[in-house]
Amino acid sequence: MSNPIEPKTETLAETDNFLAWKAEEPDGETTFHMELNNVTLHFFDDEWEEFLQLARTLIERH
Repeated sequence: MSNPIEPKTETLAETDNFLAWKAEEPDGETTFHMELNNVTLHFFDDEWEEFLQLARTLIERH
């Protein structure tokens, strides 16, 4: 049986060195996480959307 205190997690994308995943927190909040080698970035939903917009802009300009 799952512990209601533990978040439900889902891997969004993964490479050899990077991992993006999200967590459905017990309080109903969704958080997003990016593991980049030994650094992990944590985002709330609105911050994640802004980060995705930044990534899209970088791709367009590349």
